[in-house]
Amino acid sequence: MIGELTVYERLLADLDAAGARYRLIDHAPEGRTELVSAMRGHDAAHAAKCLVVMVKVGKKQTRYVLAVVPGDARLDLDAVRGLMGGTYVAFAGTEKAEELAGSVSGTVLPISYHPRLELVVDPALLDVPELYFNAARLDRSVALSTEDYVRVAQPRVERIV
Repeated sequence: MIGELTVYERLLADLDAAGARYRLIDHAPEGRTELVSAMRGHDAAHAAKCLVVMVKVGKKQTRYVLAVVPGDARLDLDAVRGLMGGTYVAFAGTEKAEELAGSVSGTVLPISYHPRLELVVDPALLDVPELYFNAARLDRSVALSTEDYVRVAQPRVERIV
């Protein structure tokens, strides 16, 4: 929950307020990119795979990154570490990732609503006209115009695959 709205409700409110072009897709509960992409009927490369990464900067500072890559790509952790000036990088633990994302694993949005979660998107994901992602729920997805995604999310765009 963020304030009084769930992350799902906030997403839809933000998309509507921005006049974004999107549609909702209901499907069987699934959070794994390859399987849910097949259910939604699109190539996995059009899915926004969202991964929460922890980056240690020296001994005292920890930064968290919401890394968003094409669904058929592998995240380059070293690239994320380098971008953040880190000394150590790893995937965040499930509990921490879910706390920062505001939703369960497999439903993390490609938009950050937490001040400690920095959004970084690989440019390869932005080459498609429409992005697909679970809508902070396992049983519902969003198909969103890529142009509108960039306008609403305002991501930092860097090579991270």
